[in-house]
Amino acid sequence: MKIKAPIKFFSGRNSTYLAEKITRSFGGELGKTSVLEFSDGEFQPYYEESVRGSIVFIVQSTFPPSDNLMELLLMIDAAKRASAYKVVAVMPYMGYARQDRKDKPRCAIGAKLVADLLSAAGVDRVMTMDLHADQIQGFYNIPVDHLYASTLFVPYLKSLDLPDLVVAAPDMGGSKRANAYSRFLDTQMVICYKMRKKPNVVEEIRVIGEVKDKDVVIVDDMIDTAGTVCLAADLMKKQGARSIRVVATHPILSGPAFERISKSAIKEVVVTDSVPLNGQSGKIKVISVADLFADVINKVYKYKSISSNFIV
Repeated sequence: MKIKAPIKFFSGRNSTYLAEKITRSFGGELGKTSVLEFSDGEFQPYYEESVRGSIVFIVQSTFPPSDNLMELLLMIDAAKRASAYKVVAVMPYMGYARQDRKDKPRCAIGAKLVADLLSAAGVDRVMTMDLHADQIQGFYNIPVDHLYASTLFVPYLKSLDLPDLVVAAPDMGGSKRANAYSRFLDTQMVICYKMRKKPNVVEEIRVIGEVKDKDVVIVDDMIDTAGTVCLAADLMKKQGARSIRVVATHPILSGPAFERISKSAIKEVVVTDSVPLNGQSGKIKVISVADLFADVINKVYKYKSISSNFIV
């Protein structure tokens, strides 16, 4: 009779807050690690307990700075060299996912490079959520469990019981995601058309569709500087929208994001804890992904189907 490999959970330093919730929901304990830091900024993570023959789950979102990605790579390498049976990278947020193609001459495809780095480090499986582009899954030659925060957001939106709900895509690229939400919520969809001259700066935005007297929900995979959603929300308000909410899986919220949200016509921003909030706002509501990841980890560990965890 085959003996099942034991399971162990570990975390990078900046994702411990989430790893603790995931392991608690799973019913396990977070393993002990330490990091040796050198005066020049170099660091070396290591495990304080044996991982030999274990299935090791490493929880680490790779949000900026790039040290988070480097720490994950080093932890994967350390686990493989310590004879772990399998190593699974649990990345609720995958950094560099916006670089999924060559959209200008002589630029890198960062998402593919990250996938190659993880594979070179020796990872056996990747778990992530709401990639910026679905095709990034194809950058890996290993199993990728791509989860969707819609399994959390859709029930929440239904609980609000909004009478005239409309789902909005913040740009043309987000129309597929918004269409999926509108299908599950059985409502109409509008699209925002934006023009950019450089990253994080929107020069012009227009709304395609009717929003007058509607409760609008703008759906996106991440919210960074909040420039697009705040411009869209203010424009929709001028066009007669009753209320505007935003649901975004990854709350990057850099630069003037918090200030923009507080001054905008947005009533509520609903996000997950895939990355830690770097500020506070009364308009922001956080829904944890811990139970979802714990459930998927349990099913993967027991070789069960995870198709029931997908909505979009």
